[in-house]
Amino acid sequence: MLTKAERTKQFILETAAPIFNQKGISGANIDDVLDAAKLTKGCLYGHFENKEDLALQVVDHMLVNNGEKMMATISKGKTAKAKVFAFLDFYKDPLNTHLKGGCPIFNIAVESDDNFPVIKEKIAGVIRNGQNIFISILNQGIQAGEFSATLDPAVYAFKAVAAVEGGLVMCRAINSAKPMAGLIKSLKAELEAYVS
Repeated sequence: MLTKAERTKQFILETAAPIFNQKGISGANIDDVLDAAKLTKGCLYGHFENKEDLALQVVDHMLVNNGEKMMATISKGKTAKAKVFAFLDFYKDPLNTHLKGGCPIFNIAVESDDNFPVIKEKIAGVIRNGQNIFISILNQGIQAGEFSATLDPAVYAFKAVAAVEGGLVMCRAINSAKPMAGLIKSLKAELEAYVS
């Protein structure tokens, strides 16, 4: 059971997450968070040292939340193919993502590249871990005889993630989810070609 202070901090993080995801770390400001949370500066600064501390904790919150939602989605699949398809379907509606503003991993990665080295390293770790999980799922599929040994798990995993993340950004820019449906269908068909 969370204490009142812990609940307040959690509320601030949950309120700040979509603001930071939409406006970016540099674009979001404390007043945006205070307005949305209907809190005073004193309350906010009772939980966070400054904007940088808030930003770091919001990033952690977004990454953990995104990872939990992704793993919950993938774990519903009973086979390696079903898990990969669940991952791809997680991105099927780029205009209505689970966190307003698009994929937090991509958004944070782009902004942190040159400006926030600590956050960039966090994102790099998340991406490496995600790739390793994806590769592991594909390897399990090969070992179980689900996929042909000609499938290169590292290449497919990188291609699939790069494609859906790039597709998400492009679909949001043109305000259409239709191209994403075609992309996901194509990635699924490519994997189907390796089904034993």
